[in-house]
Amino acid sequence: MSNNRPYVKWFRDSSPYINAHRGKIFILHFGCEALGHENFTNVVGDIVLLNSLGVRLVVVFGASCDIRDRLIAAGIETQTTFELGKSALTPAQLPVAQEVIGRIKSELEARLSMGLINSPQHGSDLLVTSGNFIKAKPLGVIDGQDYHHTGSVRNVATRAIHLQLETSVVLIPPMGYSLSGEIFCMHSAEMATTIATELRAEKLIFFTEKNGILDEKGNAISELSVDQINSPDFADFEELQLAKTACNRGVSRCHILSYEHDGALLEELYTRDGAGTQIIRKSYEQVRQGKPEDIPGIIELISPLEEQGILVKRSREQLESQHHHFTVCERDGMIVGCAALYPFDTIGELACLATHPEYRDNHRGELLLARIETLAKNSGITTLFVLTTQTAHWFLERGFKPGALDMLPESRKSLYNYQRNSKLLAKQLT
Repeated sequence: MSNNRPYVKWFRDSSPYINAHRGKIFILHFGCEALGHENFTNVVGDIVLLNSLGVRLVVVFGASCDIRDRLIAAGIETQTTFELGKSALTPAQLPVAQEVIGRIKSELEARLSMGLINSPQHGSDLLVTSGNFIKAKPLGVIDGQDYHHTGSVRNVATRAIHLQLETSVVLIPPMGYSLSGEIFCMHSAEMATTIATELRAEKLIFFTEKNGILDEKGNAISELSVDQINSPDFADFEELQLAKTACNRGVSRCHILSYEHDGALLEELYTRDGAGTQIIRKSYEQVRQGKPEDIPGIIELISPLEEQGILVKRSREQLESQHHHFTVCERDGMIVGCAALYPFDTIGELACLATHPEYRDNHRGELLLARIETLAKNSGITTLFVLTTQTAHWFLERGFKPGALDMLPESRKSLYNYQRNSKLLAKQLT
């Protein structure tokens, strides 16, 4: 008998994201490098799955590398630095660009239309729509250079796209048409950013070679805020700068994923920790005061510690009546840490400090402790104490010192459980 428990757990854990994403508009951008990668077949299957789950999808694709190769092969272009939408596209080059973009578009439509038995697309009956949704304008002459058929977005037919998204996936090539009937090719990533902001999309997702933005150790940075992107360290990451622009213009979240990573799209959208880098206007993990609706999450967090005897058992009624004493660390709708502060005039008790087992290596305990100390100082508390049976060393390493039970306020001393024999540690707040 096969063990399906991990799958069942993942499916249940993904249900909040399935509900949250249903009916939302996501813009997906692929450069031509992604379209030619061997894993792109799996990416197409995941796109079809997203559509089946009710996500409204706009797919924007690039064609720079394919057009460049064709131009060089035809002897029309010798510059290996040619980039569609940024380099000049002459009248002689335009037919090649049209042919390449048309071929890629038809190939994408064919792949999204697959429905073979035993394939992810089986039974999807997905419709793909494309058209003259993008009105373009020429870049014109810049610093004396005529950019000819290179342009930028003038207008997005948002109402028409919204209507098509009711029944189909919208496929948009890096090309648009002017009011005078001219053809202009555009930078696909910039175009995707403009489309996302005009449609007020929930997400803008860039697929790149690397799995997000990497830190100095080569690991993906799971989240960056717009303020962090202002750092000079990120100035050369084009997709990151476009993501910042999109967030500042109203897109809720942007993502940078790898087209080489099988399942990256599903991991990013339907698991809590994702697979790449998420860019947001403000952090989706926050430390804040507890609310009544946090109680189920707090109970789920502290129950295992109560069973192990690490924390004193608290009833649901007790927690509900004391929710205002709690500070919680919330990560995308999940309580991953909590701590409580109980004031006794100038003395305060730190209690119920806990972090989720999967999130104990990112200093959330220190973050909660720092927040409690700040709250205590602001309330006029000069001494903070904690009663603990198994975590004394953690508090000693953070400035607490052993204390005598005599220092407990009388109202708290009467509640002391001598059977637990908890150690008292105290810290002077300055």
